[in-house]
Amino acid sequence: MASIIAIVGRPNVGKSTLFNRLTRTRRALVDNMPGVTRDRLYGRAKIEGREVTLVDTGGFDPPADQAFAAEVHAQIELALNEADLVLCLADARAGLTPQDREVARTLRRTAKPVIWAVNKADSPSLEDAAAEFYALGVEHLHFISAAHGLGVLELCREMVDLLPPEDPAQTGEGGEEIRLALVGRPNVGKSSLVNALTGSPRVVVSNVPGTTRDAVDTPLEFQGRPYVLIDTAGVRRQGRVKRGLEKAGVFRSLRAVERAHVAAVLLDGEEGGTDQDLKLAGHVLASHRALIMVVNKWDLVKDDEYRRGLLEKELERSRRFAPWTPLLFMSAKTGQGVGKLLPTVERVFSEYTRRLSTGQLNQALESILDHHPPPMIKGKRLKVYYASQVATRPPTIVLMVNDPKRVHFSYRRYLNNELRRALGLDMAPLRLIFRGKERSKGGKRRP
Repeated sequence: MASIIAIVGRPNVGKSTLFNRLTRTRRALVDNMPGVTRDRLYGRAKIEGREVTLVDTGGFDPPADQAFAAEVHAQIELALNEADLVLCLADARAGLTPQDREVARTLRRTAKPVIWAVNKADSPSLEDAAAEFYALGVEHLHFISAAHGLGVLELCREMVDLLPPEDPAQTGEGGEEIRLALVGRPNVGKSSLVNALTGSPRVVVSNVPGTTRDAVDTPLEFQGRPYVLIDTAGVRRQGRVKRGLEKAGVFRSLRAVERAHVAAVLLDGEEGGTDQDLKLAGHVLASHRALIMVVNKWDLVKDDEYRRGLLEKELERSRRFAPWTPLLFMSAKTGQGVGKLLPTVERVFSEYTRRLSTGQLNQALESILDHHPPPMIKGKRLKVYYASQVATRPPTIVLMVNDPKRVHFSYRRYLNNELRRALGLDMAPLRLIFRGKERSKGGKRRP
């Protein structure tokens, strides 16, 4: 597994800005308000040719009256425990503060190697003023600007020098990692499910909606297969989303789906399915990602046969747009049914990446066309010549036809369902693309 570097420091020193620069993403929220980052945010980076995992953490010792202060501090402690290297950031503009001294005292108690960097030192005068940080008893300081990249290259070189040597025996074990995004409305139990799967409090869990603001990546290994669990911010109805940080968090949640292979849309077992749940499921399918529907908090309704029956019927009706989607019932709080999720993800991913033989595909297509030929559209009939798979993730099939405009949506749905059944795609989406044959210069269609 890749070495882990934890980025720590007091609030608002630029940890998320440095995280974004090193990972070459904008995944961490950046704002002038202290305390924006609450959870540990994981990201992959390539530093001096070395694959590493970076962990962005909340600010050390947030004010006691700030929401989730104790949980944020616990997340930092967990990040320090699992890190191979700690990168501590301070703020040149704010100067040396009592909080910086407290951070230094805490890090002296850890046995991990620590690199010290003073951020926002983007002018010679600020770098001279920041020399006061040597009072922390640090032998070497890096003066950097995460926003502009100044001094970051030298910082990266020292990070690589202090990392433990790579273990070639661990690279590539268990096959390709599967990225699983957990999405849903606020307070449906996404973070609780991450903690249930990992067996540890990897993300902040609270009954206050909106606790998770970032899309948080958590590495996990299950039965020899590496996974990345992507815990996302809750997505409310568009009209109820506040501008600013919440809107940015929702945007990252939707973008997180595009980084995933499989997305699990969590529903609240007490409330049942809502229009917002269906919109999220539709976004997953529109992004051409595999979909699993998960009903959480099932322990609250499992003993009520009447409510349970109503919920099951409602879910079956709402899934008519994708009846092949796996439907799981579980309770992240009690652990009931949680063990079924990752094996289901494994099976869905297997179908999602499946490569079909051309002979098998066209044999199935011929049988389907014979059983139900295309209907006449304005006196003309659609002709389907042959099919070929052009991509996976999901399996994508191009069908050569005489005129793509003659493909009625109902017949497209029929072909999709029948091909899925014939090819054994029971859980993953199947994408069909209809193409007409190109015309030659003389006006005739090319064979």
